[in-house]
Order: sequence, then structure tokens, then C-alpha cells
Amino acid sequence: MVERADGGVTAGAAKRDLPGGEGRRGAVVAGLAVGVAGVVGLHRVIPNHPGRVASLVESFLPWGGIVVVLLFVVALVRRSGVGLVALLLPVGVWVQGFGGLLLPEPGTGADPGSRELVVVQHNVSDENPDPKGTARALVAAGGDLIALEEVVAPALAVYEDVLGADYPHHVVHGTVGLWSKYPVAEDRLADIRPREFAEGWSRGLRAVVRTPYGDVAAYVAHLPSVRVGAGGLTSSPRDESARRLGDLIRGDTAGTVILMGDLNSTVDDRGLDPLTSQLNVAERGFAFSYPAALPLARIDQVLARSARVSHIRTLPATGSDHLPVAARVTLDPLQPSGRPAP
Repeated sequence: MVERADGGVTAGAAKRDLPGGEGRRGAVVAGLAVGVAGVVGLHRVIPNHPGRVASLVESFLPWGGIVVVLLFVVALVRRSGVGLVALLLPVGVWVQGFGGLLLPEPGTGADPGSRELVVVQHNVSDENPDPKGTARALVAAGGDLIALEEVVAPALAVYEDVLGADYPHHVVHGTVGLWSKYPVAEDRLADIRPREFAEGWSRGLRAVVRTPYGDVAAYVAHLPSVRVGAGGLTSSPRDESARRLGDLIRGDTAGTVILMGDLNSTVDDRGLDPLTSQLNVAERGFAFSYPAALPLARIDQVLARSARVSHIRTLPATGSDHLPVAARVTLDPLQPSGRPAP
């Protein structure tokens, strides 16, 4: 207590010395900690209407960890034991959901019998001022497959020229393309066009790549963009395109499927459920890829069936507004029949 000259105490000092003051100081931090834990751990119960608010929240879920760090600093400054204890809840929830992504990339060559492909995925931007430099950077990544979106003329000729020496097999449908070190046995358009879009809209392909480990069905897709406005998230065309792509993959008889593309969403967004419900997502690495100037979310994805996406990482910036990503994909072991084990 702080005494005045007349023997009294100041109001502020008296208020600070009231029993339970520490509890009041920690109540706000504790409440916010429980709220963050609820959003991160129970985001699936958040209604998606109006404005697809749940999809918007799910697009930035990993950043809940930053909120926890800020609350930790506040609790320390206010010397709130209650707040610090309460923060154990969101820390546990966040670690359970995203902690595995922080693990280091597994070493290469540890298993001589491993069946591994390195794939590179990049939305190169239809306004890229340096397609030649972009192509050279992608070659330097040393992938087995390179998937590109927003490939437009005359940049297409540049990509074909620069990538051709190292990737002699390639296919292009619409504005998406696949370059491969291994032969491409077949390819076709993958029709993922939303009904309201014009006939000329073409952003999907399927190709069969004859890898050293057997045939792989490789999909390249660029789902429609989403917009964030006063009314929330506008994602109906994206969601419809994801459903159409999911139907194609579900009906695909290939044993192994790899999907590469700008899906305009994170794997936590329920809008991608038609894909993430049947394909494996990256086990390690955040690889925030967009926007390139300040990456906040990974919307450039590599997903797989009958294979593990063991690690994903970003590559150095190119002339695009996206960062490229590279992923290591480990194919499931073969049975004697030559098909992936169930």
C-alpha cells in the first residue's frame, strides 16, 4: 500500500491490493486463451453462413499460434499466473493440430528402397515479367515433375524452351501444364469448370506419368479465385470446382494419384473437403506461398493417394505473385501384383 502524507492510501494502490486482483488481471487473458483454443480445435463447428466465415477462419488457422504468443507476453507483463496456466490449453491444441508441420525434413536416401518423387508446383502468374528466369529457378529445384498454372502465350514458348532440356515430356491444357522427366503415356483435359463459367475456361488436366516406380496419375488444377469483401468470403465457384475435381479423382482407377495445383485455399478450409477427404496432405512444412511479398497462407498444394507427401517447402521468389513449392512424395510399397498396397 502507498500512504499519503495524511496517512491514507491512494485509490490506485488500494485497488491493486484488493484480494483477487491477480485473478481479475488474468481473467481476460484466460478467456482469450480458451477462445483461441476453441477456434483452432473446434473450427469445424463454426457455421459457414453467412459469408462463409468458417472457411475464412480456417484459411488462417496456423496463425492462431501467433495469438497465443502475444497472450503469453501479456500474461508475463501482467504477472498473471492464471493467464499463464490457461494458455496451456491453446498451446496443446495448436501443437496437436500443427506441431508436426514444424518437424525437420526427413533425410534423403535413408531408405534405399524408398519410392520417392520430388514435385514442384508453381502458379507462374499470367503477368510474370521474367518467365525465363522463373523457368530456370524451377529447373534448379531438381524436381521429377513440374506443374504450372497461368501459363499463357507467349510465355508458354519460353517455358517449353527452358524446361525442355531437363523435362523432355510435357502436356498443356488451357492454362495449366505438366513437365516431366519421365514419359507421359496419356493426357486429357480434366473438366473442373463451374457451370456459370464460360466454355473457354480450362484449368485442369490429367496425365499418366511412367515413373521408375510405376504409373502415376498426375492432376494439375487451378481452382477459381476467392474474394474477401464486406459480405465475407465469396467461394462458391471454387467450392464447385473442388467438388468436380474430387469426383474425377474418386472415379480414377489409377493406383497412385498426385494432385498439384493452385487450389486457392488451405488444406484446413472445408471448401477443399472433396479433395482432402480422399487425398493425403503434407505431413511436414508450412510452406506459406501467397502472396509472395508477405506469405500468409499455402494455397499451392501437393496432395496424393497411395502416397505420402512427407514434406513441402517454399522455393525462392520468382516473377510471380506466388512462391513455388517443392514436395517430396513417397509412394506406397508395391504388392507382388505390382499395385500399391491397400
